[in-house]
Amino acid sequence: MNSSSEPFHGIIPPLVTPLTGRDELDHEGLSRLIEHTIEGGVHGLFVLGSTGEAPSLSYRLRRELVDAVCKQVAARIPVLVGITDTAFVESVALAKHSADAGATAVVLTTPYYFPAGQTELLSYVRNITPELPLPLMLYNMPQLTKVWFEIETLKQLTDLDGIVGLKDSSGDLAYFEEAAKLKTIRPDWSVMIGPEAKLPEAMSLGGDGAVAGGANVLPRLFVECYEAKLAKDEVKLAELHNRIHDFQRIYEIGKYASKYIKATKCCLSLMGICNDFMAEPFHNFRTPQRLQVAEILNQLDIPVTQS
Repeated sequence: MNSSSEPFHGIIPPLVTPLTGRDELDHEGLSRLIEHTIEGGVHGLFVLGSTGEAPSLSYRLRRELVDAVCKQVAARIPVLVGITDTAFVESVALAKHSADAGATAVVLTTPYYFPAGQTELLSYVRNITPELPLPLMLYNMPQLTKVWFEIETLKQLTDLDGIVGLKDSSGDLAYFEEAAKLKTIRPDWSVMIGPEAKLPEAMSLGGDGAVAGGANVLPRLFVECYEAKLAKDEVKLAELHNRIHDFQRIYEIGKYASKYIKATKCCLSLMGICNDFMAEPFHNFRTPQRLQVAEILNQLDIPVTQS
């Protein structure tokens, strides 16, 4: 269970990892980013997820990031740490480090590179959960890991007290609805949507909020959208949801899966919050793409302080 003894909920940004070089954390940018999101009213932070470029970071840097985030957050809001790795023991080691640093929970996708069958995946989660010193949220990300947490597998895992929910980034709302129904078995579970524009629909299906990448940039917008849905203020919800769709034009710039991270970091750089350096092999947006992002921010009346 998390530190507040309540399910995770609301808006939890998957924090980008500000960098100044190949293996160098942008500490000043990270500090500004954390305060920017907390001041925006977010309900937690998720570090070392896909948006945080976790698989591209050294183990040393991952630990440095966890330490820095937990120290600055200082238990003001929950901190969730991604521990996904191709090696079982490395996931456990990072979970133990995260617990020592003061994190609230850990997050785990299906192991990537070698696709696991559901029988193997079930065994894997049953074996790793007792080794973890923190509550575990599962993370369904089949686009990048090639494997789903199938609903039947999740159902069988509801008997593990150490698991506290699911983040689903599949974009399949029929799947999401079935996952949310598992809360009838485990009322303490949180089921969070990944694709941020689907937040209202996901909440209508029983979801608890979103792990929204755009909340790195516009935390208040996503928090207000979540609150409008809770309040059943359909007029305000429609206005805010339209603004989220307008913002999402940044994700149409560039190519490949990395474009989402590039666009997010580009926004933060233009706003003067943190560096947009990308972990190799990826590049940040060059001038033409950067100008396109700046134009979208200008159209949304978001102050751009950097060129």
